Amino acid sequence: MTSQGQRRPDAAGVARAAAKVAEILPETPLLELSIGGVTVWCKAECLQPIGAFKIRGAWHRLTDLSDEEKARGVVGVSSGNHAQGVAWAARRLGITAAIVMPVDAPAVKLANTRALGAEVVLYDRPGGEDRDAVAARLCEERGATLVHAFADPWVIEGQGSAGLELAAQMEARGIGAPTRIINPCGGGGLTAGLALACPDAEIVPVEPEGWDDVRLSLEAGEIVPVRDTSFPTACDALQTPATRPINFDVLKGRVPFGLSVTAAEVRAAQRLAFSELRLVVEPGGAAALAAALAGKVSLDGSTAIILSGGNTDPESFAKVLSSTD
Repeated sequence: MTSQGQRRPDAAGVARAAAKVAEILPETPLLELSIGGVTVWCKAECLQPIGAFKIRGAWHRLTDLSDEEKARGVVGVSSGNHAQGVAWAARRLGITAAIVMPVDAPAVKLANTRALGAEVVLYDRPGGEDRDAVAARLCEERGATLVHAFADPWVIEGQGSAGLELAAQMEARGIGAPTRIINPCGGGGLTAGLALACPDAEIVPVEPEGWDDVRLSLEAGEIVPVRDTSFPTACDALQTPATRPINFDVLKGRVPFGLSVTAAEVRAAQRLAFSELRLVVEPGGAAALAAALAGKVSLDGSTAIILSGGNTDPESFAKVLSSTD
């Protein structure tokens, strides 16, 4: 069945997604890092071909489309990383892709999405335009399939493949299964996927301040939207107004709490990743590392941290490296 509303994500789907991803993509490195004298393990998803983990969910989703659905094309909604994942998968599979992206998305993400052959349809995020309404209109006009950035069972399962991969890498090194996985969180697609993939690990989602709706939702026991969608943040990849029921249904049973990090904490994490791991990590991709570095979550030798993306404009990254806050 290929309708988004006809199935729920599950562990078997994560395993199937992981097998498909392994056939086409190399494993991303699992890098050792010391924080406060404690060794943690950083999963460098920023080194994916599109610079982010989103390629996983996009590949799983698009490869499961029927021939008829492939012929009608797909529509995605994204500030840039999911956009590139969908565009990459669509080009590889010969599928037409249109991506609804905000006018204020980082220039590198807009350029990369277009370079991968996708049509970019801009919407006015600062002006309050509803991106989901734009995407729904395109799907109706074209008969296309919506590939949601996080509220899609295939996408959730695909993102969870990162958890199976890192767990296998840790076992191979003799570390054992991860006791805790700290991950950046926007709408909850990656968090839900990790929860399904690694049921014995504590999953800790981390959001930027002002956009910590998942944290608030977990505390309230129900979905709580972002209070002020005009709140400024450099973490464009994590700017989602609210999680969705398909994600929250997984999270509320498995994820006890979430965390938020400040802009300064994110910048400190970006600088650490660059100086110690030699990695370029975008603001949203550094959120989990920021929480660990700031001492907001317990660490042990079996803690894994997802560095989820590395798509940042050179000028913005240079400013982060030169800042001292």
